[in-house]
Amino acid sequence: MKLLFLIGDSAVGKMTVGQELMKITDLRLFHNHMTIEPVLEIFGTHKREVVNRIRDVVFEEFAASDLYGMIFTYMWAFDAQSDWDYIEHVKSIFSPYGTEFYYVELIAPQEVRLQRNITEHRLSQKASKRDVAASERRLIDDDKRYRLVSYEGEISFPNYLRLENSEISAEDAAKIIKKRFDL
Repeated sequence: MKLLFLIGDSAVGKMTVGQELMKITDLRLFHNHMTIEPVLEIFGTHKREVVNRIRDVVFEEFAASDLYGMIFTYMWAFDAQSDWDYIEHVKSIFSPYGTEFYYVELIAPQEVRLQRNITEHRLSQKASKRDVAASERRLIDDDKRYRLVSYEGEISFPNYLRLENSEISAEDAAKIIKKRFDL
């Protein structure tokens, strides 16, 4: 079993790169909005505890399966211990199954992410982003409130790749990831 954490700031391309990586590997994609969107629709607000409980069920069932592996996208606030703890929590679900862990951090400047924030593909996949003005405000506010890009050398996990993807396509990013980790 393989678990690839595809991490990065808002609108950096996690879902899109994950979709392309799924096309060229046997990994399955579990992007963060697959749980966020239904919770928003049902409760009218983001309820982190509910989102995390739903994710845990998916992780537990997937980890116990005979599937090749999963790509999980996550917006990791590196200055929040709770996010470090969450990654360890997810790993603890998969570890008993001999899972190999991989970490890919996508990085792009805010101006690139603001352009990506309004792409047709993103808006079609994530209902909560369709109020473009509100989505743009959240992106900018999150950049001010959290440190969503790691410091150079901060992530010391084996199987880590930091990929600046503002000038490359999602397809090319996926190819780089596949080749780097022989997926």
